[in-house]
Amino acid sequence: GACILPVELPELGGRVRVRSIVGRLLEHSRVFYFNIAGDVNIWLSSADWMSRNMMRRVEVAWPIHDVMMQKRIIDDLLTPYMQDNVDAWVLGPKGEYQPVQKAQASSTHPHVVSCQALLLKKHS
Repeated sequence: GACILPVELPELGGRVRVRSIVGRLLEHSRVFYFNIAGDVNIWLSSADWMSRNMMRRVEVAWPIHDVMMQKRIIDDLLTPYMQDNVDAWVLGPKGEYQPVQKAQASSTHPHVVSCQALLLKKHS
């Protein structure tokens, strides 16, 4: 989706990644994952942080402190999203999305991962 986050700020040292899944379903997992020197923080949010939405809405973000809930968010959401090689796009340094290299199953690359297909299968 739309994002104006400047991912290539020199002071961030290339440590910010924005990934978007554009597949069959329109859904927004608003998860913020921070890992600073091994200190993991996960936040969830109601916010659709587009400038047009910030003036007339009340949005909230909240930290997830429970370790088991953090693990579930990482295992069930973030890991499949980061492994998706079917519908994933990555925000480039000039603010344009580039598709992740599309995978095709073969003997040398047997893993084609669509996070939406995985979630549909798991929860159907």
